[in-house]
Amino acid sequence: MKIATFNINGIKARLPRLLEWLAETRPSVACLQEIKSQDETFPGNEIEALGYHVLTHGQKAFNGVAVLTDGKAGFEPPKEIQRGLGIEGPKEGEGEQARYLEVDATGPDGTVRVACLYLPNGNPHPGPKFNYKLAWMAALRTRMAAIWAEEVPAVVLGDFNVIPEDDDVFSVRAMANDALMQPESRGAYARLLGDGWTDAVRTLNPRGGVWTYWDYQAGAWQRDHGFRIDHILLSPECADRMRAVGVDKAHRGREKASDHAPVWLELSL
Repeated sequence: MKIATFNINGIKARLPRLLEWLAETRPSVACLQEIKSQDETFPGNEIEALGYHVLTHGQKAFNGVAVLTDGKAGFEPPKEIQRGLGIEGPKEGEGEQARYLEVDATGPDGTVRVACLYLPNGNPHPGPKFNYKLAWMAALRTRMAAIWAEEVPAVVLGDFNVIPEDDDVFSVRAMANDALMQPESRGAYARLLGDGWTDAVRTLNPRGGVWTYWDYQAGAWQRDHGFRIDHILLSPECADRMRAVGVDKAHRGREKASDHAPVWLELSL
């Protein structure tokens, strides 16, 4: 079973790149972030034409997540378990943003609980947006504890907007004041690992130096000035079955690409 995460940075602008990636790499389960589309306007027909089932949790113009499962490989449509974590946005009266979608993904080899997330950026900090980020991470930890208690094979993945370690960024100095690298952000992420979740990319790349994001500005892609903010966390039931992880870096270099590269995990179930 191959499970992947991809911050697509606007499904309508990047649809050709998404369809290419799906056709070329064929993940069993694909989790998308920043679809920037309402559910009713999401281009599901084009994705379904490739044989994928589609479940979305969207909102107009911002945020939004989706989970795709490969029907051609024998996967059932994703079964929704929960959408949202009950945390309202930083603006008064804004309501909850579309950032979390949890499903059961069932294929020929079994069922895996998959939680797709787009964690708040938190900039500028300090301020309401950073406070929102930390509150959201606290709610995520509570939800992950509930999943843990079910003792099901589980994968929590997506754009965490956290650079966990100094060797996860091209320049510590360049990002030192960013919300992605603040001690509070890193501490909240570290607590998830302390609860027993396994960082798949870190486990198989213990020396760091793996990037998943390159900004559009200042020639970041051309200079390889990137960092790692897209993560895959595994419950013990999945960590014991991890076969491989990787980053589809080449897809970041294509025309009109997302500023993120897809990150994937292979499990033996």
